[in-house]
Amino acid sequence: MTSPRPLDSTQLAAYFALVETSSLLRHAVEQQLQDAGRLSYVQFQLLATLGDSADGSRRMTDLADGVVYSRSGLTYQAQTLEKRGLITRTPAADDERGVIVTLTEAGRAVLADVFPGHIAVVTDMLLAPLSSSDVETLADILTRVRDHMRRSPPRSAAPRRRRSKGTGE
Repeated sequence: MTSPRPLDSTQLAAYFALVETSSLLRHAVEQQLQDAGRLSYVQFQLLATLGDSADGSRRMTDLADGVVYSRSGLTYQAQTLEKRGLITRTPAADDERGVIVTLTEAGRAVLADVFPGHIAVVTDMLLAPLSSSDVETLADILTRVRDHMRRSPPRSAAPRRRRSKGTGE
C-alpha cells in the first residue's frame, strides 16, 4: 500500500477552513437552540426531521441513520424529548423490534419557537457573506461531498437491514 500524497497548501487551507467554519457555526447554533428551546443540536435535528415528514413520524433507525448519531445515543435523546412531551415513541406495527417516533403538538410548538432564531444564526453566520451564486456553489459542492461520504457512512449513519416477520433476516 502506498502512502497518500500530502495535501497541498490549497487543499489544507480548504480543509481547515471547513473544520473551523463548521465548529463556529455549530457552536452558535447549539447556543441558540439551548437558549430558545433547551434543545441539544441532535434533539433539534430529530424534531426538525419529524416536522418535515408528512405525518410527523419516522422509524427510530431511520432517524439515527439520517442524523449520524449512535443508536444508543439517539435512544437517550429520544427519551429526553419524550419526557418533555415533545415526541412519543410506539412499537412499529410491522416490526416487533422497531420503534416509531412521532412529533407532538408540544414538539411543534418548540420548533416554532426555535426556528426564527435558528434561521437568523444560519443567515448571519453562514449566508450573509455570500452572494446567491456563492450559496448555489456551496450547496452544490457540499451536496457532492456529503453524497460521496454517504457511500461509506460510519456505522451510525449506515442503513440497518430490517428483519421481516417470519424470515429470520
